[in-house]
Amino acid sequence: MRTELPSGTVTFLFTDIEGSTRLLHELGPDAYGEALAEHRRLLRGAFAANGGVEVDSQGDAFFVAFPTAPGAAHAARAGHDALAPGPIRVRMGLHTGVPTVTDGGYVGTDVHRGARIAALAHGGQTIVSPTTAALLDGAELHDLGAHRLEDFDGGVRLFQDGPGDFPPVRTPGSVELPTPATPFLGREAELFDAVAIVLERDPRALTIVGPGGSGKTRFAIELARLLAEDAEGGTVFVPFAPVSDAELVLPAVAQAVAAAAASVESIAAALGDRRTHVVLDNLEHLLPAAAAAVASLVAAVPALRLLVTSRETLRIQGEIEFDLPPLVEDEAIELFVARARSVRPDLQPTAAVNELCRRLDRLPLALELAAARTKLLSPEALLERLGGRLDSLRATRDADPRHATLRATIRWSYELLSPTEQWLFGQLSVFAAGCTLESAEAVCAADLAELESLLDKSLLRRRTGQLAEDRVFMLETIREFAAERLEETDEAETVRGRHAERMLAIAESAHLSPETGLGVQPQRYELVLAERDDVRAAIDWATDHDVGLALELVLALESFWTAQWNAEGARRLDAVLDHAGPLPRELAARVVRQQANEAAVAGEPGLAVRRYGESAAAFRALRDDRRAVEVDVRVAANLFALGDVPGARELAQQSLQLARQYETKWVEAQAIGILGRASYADGQLHAAWEQTQRSADIAADCGFHWWQARQLVDLIEVGLDLGRLDEGAEAGRAALRLSITIEDRLVMVWALTGLARVELARGKVERAGRMWGAVTSETERDPISDVGLDAFAAPLVATTEQSFISGFEVGRDAGLDGAVELALAT
Repeated sequence: MRTELPSGTVTFLFTDIEGSTRLLHELGPDAYGEALAEHRRLLRGAFAANGGVEVDSQGDAFFVAFPTAPGAAHAARAGHDALAPGPIRVRMGLHTGVPTVTDGGYVGTDVHRGARIAALAHGGQTIVSPTTAALLDGAELHDLGAHRLEDFDGGVRLFQDGPGDFPPVRTPGSVELPTPATPFLGREAELFDAVAIVLERDPRALTIVGPGGSGKTRFAIELARLLAEDAEGGTVFVPFAPVSDAELVLPAVAQAVAAAAASVESIAAALGDRRTHVVLDNLEHLLPAAAAAVASLVAAVPALRLLVTSRETLRIQGEIEFDLPPLVEDEAIELFVARARSVRPDLQPTAAVNELCRRLDRLPLALELAAARTKLLSPEALLERLGGRLDSLRATRDADPRHATLRATIRWSYELLSPTEQWLFGQLSVFAAGCTLESAEAVCAADLAELESLLDKSLLRRRTGQLAEDRVFMLETIREFAAERLEETDEAETVRGRHAERMLAIAESAHLSPETGLGVQPQRYELVLAERDDVRAAIDWATDHDVGLALELVLALESFWTAQWNAEGARRLDAVLDHAGPLPRELAARVVRQQANEAAVAGEPGLAVRRYGESAAAFRALRDDRRAVEVDVRVAANLFALGDVPGARELAQQSLQLARQYETKWVEAQAIGILGRASYADGQLHAAWEQTQRSADIAADCGFHWWQARQLVDLIEVGLDLGRLDEGAEAGRAALRLSITIEDRLVMVWALTGLARVELARGKVERAGRMWGAVTSETERDPISDVGLDAFAAPLVATTEQSFISGFEVGRDAGLDGAVELALAT
């Protein structure tokens, strides 16, 4: 028994904030949170000062017990007075009885009676029961007459304590909503947005749409609870998942609102002008017929507000769509951990939990099913078994059959599709990360109306891509089901072949190799970056099924692999060559050139020189002197890396002359840049500045972004020696911005190192330390990004000032992206 609670004759005080939902909307979440905390502080002070003991508090409500009725009344008045200056107004109710005290608190009808009395009050008003009124001798009480309390028979005479003119006693409708077995978690932002839509736009029907398992029903129940204050006619819930006949929609609504007959007229008569909220849950399988019934209700019953859950909208007048997305990362983790702890109390959030939530698309149903399996399997073990997620994640025995497994949930939507929609649904699974409308048309012969239908049914989702283009995609759990449907057909390989051809067309349009327009058209890394996952999937498939296409795709991405500055290009080329037979001479020359590129990226200039030489010789044997010169200039760059400055200069001069003859601007840019490096090595700083700047300008003009970025980095180094710090810093920031566009982390490393040296030269030692700390953390994470950096970074390594060391530690924690943000904010 809770010994601190008063016993015997006890007066209960219940409080609740008036219009909390509207107040949340008006103030916004942050300001409302602050006001709510202040409201709690003030009321607790008033209660404690008058002998009250807090029994419970939930959200914005208090339940407090007092040993005397006068003490409770004084506390209520003090609470109202304290809150008067602020935005929050509280309704209060007092009732006196002789309850039973247990370990969990009070039990008995007196508790419920007190709560029902408080629910009738207005903000700033205190209503008291007859038993409390009898104990308040000398109090200013106003007789409010007899009123029925919800869940109690007969009328009860009620009184208002204290002065004040208030509207008639509130008689809100009942709230008849399901009580889920587990608490509602997350979705604060979405609830706020949905409440705002209802309060600002007053829709006749708010349809909550989303894929199976996204938590539409739970969200609708919670939203209906929040909006219950606006429903003086009551709030009811009508489930349609078990219903198979659209003709039963009107009868179900009529029964829920206690109408005399299953007709629109009878429902209107039952509701009158009292605003009533009706939740229509899971209507998708009854559409479009059900939409007609709902439209008739909306047109004929003005007092009715509908909250609908469906995997597609109703498309009726007065309807507003609310698309419910997957949970955000923090909410997904919170939900998984909370549910998992019911079967594994010691479970903690870990990296495996984070990855599990991501792999499950942060869908509430998938997370709950996975959490239930943690009784036997750790999150790490679940991750290993996730390949069969559609079947391996099962619900409890009492779950809705539609939600027994993820497969059942998705099949429910799939079976509502027409045959042509089912066919398109399966084909679209070939896209690993979604696609543009143009790609859907090219690969799947997609009809826009059918795409729109899949979007409406929440099997596809829409987002804006990196290029501000419209893209459609599937959540991974849905895509797995769709891929199974594609495999059941005899055209799966044909579709994947068209997908690979589409990725090749996109790669070629990015102009990332001499054969696809490099130097003639601007490089468009963004096209490949937007399709990166699908390009990889296409290479994987083509390697096993069409090796010629795979090789063309890998070689078309030549500059992409170089800018990424990792070994992926080399791995993929080797894998394709393992499946290829003898190559035509022209293709073999391109392959060797790409292998030379990979050697240069890996910091092996000697090997790069040999392979570039082989490639140039092969092109000359084909009488293709133009492409031979394009390779020669790369030989010159790697000779410089080997320390052969005279050899690099001589070959660069030859390449420059021939580049101008062939009008290959991108080769001219490289040759001039190498001559600039040679001038710098010879101490000719002004010539080096002019040549490097000229190289960057030419590269910019012809869209050769990979080379332009590196020349901008070189300008930092030359600028440091010339004392042109501002111009060097400007070049470094330009290099950073360009590196973000093409996702070249090596340029980020070099540019930040150069900018750190500029800050050190300016005396901004702490900033220099922050940038160098970020670079160090990156090179430790990925050693290949440290290629050739030692000499350039030597002044930073030698710095021992305390402010530099402090900044260094901050930079290590912030990482490379944090340092880029710092540098660009200057």
